[in-house]
Amino acid sequence: MEQFIRGFGYRVKKKDGEIHPREIQRVLAEAEGKPEERIITRMVLRSMMQARYTADNQGHFGLAAKYYCHFTSPIRRYPDLEIHRLIKLTLAGEMSGKREQSYRKKMPDIAQHCSKRERVAEDAERDTDALKKVEFMLDKIGETYEGIISGVTNWGIYVELANTVEGMVALNQLDDDYYEFDDRNMQVVGKRGGKIYRLGDAVQVTVAKVSKELGTIDFVFAEEAFEF
Repeated sequence: MEQFIRGFGYRVKKKDGEIHPREIQRVLAEAEGKPEERIITRMVLRSMMQARYTADNQGHFGLAAKYYCHFTSPIRRYPDLEIHRLIKLTLAGEMSGKREQSYRKKMPDIAQHCSKRERVAEDAERDTDALKKVEFMLDKIGETYEGIISGVTNWGIYVELANTVEGMVALNQLDDDYYEFDDRNMQVVGKRGGKIYRLGDAVQVTVAKVSKELGTIDFVFAEEAFEF
């Protein structure tokens, strides 16, 4: 995560070799309103340890909160319903004796079950989003969009459009030079001409190919687009 954030020109301070949650909050505040805000926010969330429900209060790392209890709406998640039940019993003065002992005994198993099921739900949500984005782009072949470079690898340059659709420009499709991946600086550099594609760069891309079966969207840079 640190290297990724640095690729966008942000500096992350460490204390005793660790990144404090307040430092992450500072970076997110700096990125607010900028083109890369959405990408940085998503990467930070992905990189942080996935939320895990526990029977005991362990605070909240991302919020740098010592005391934290998560609940939103009982129609959304079962963990929320459990919290609401406990609050209701406590306010009514009914959380004592055998009932309290019963909850203390079974709550670790409930928390573990909720954590596992939430992972399954998140995976399903992510897969569904990806599929719908591919379906949305099926009839966009040949259209050109503005985007921001959201990732670089030794096989391609990932570009995210303003509508959150992400596709890839394959390095072997760039015929104006031979490009190499510089993992230290998170960029792709042309060996002869020295052209550089960096994280956060604004680019124009044309949709070259969309595969619903593979779940992939292929872009080419607009200046290199071909006849469709």
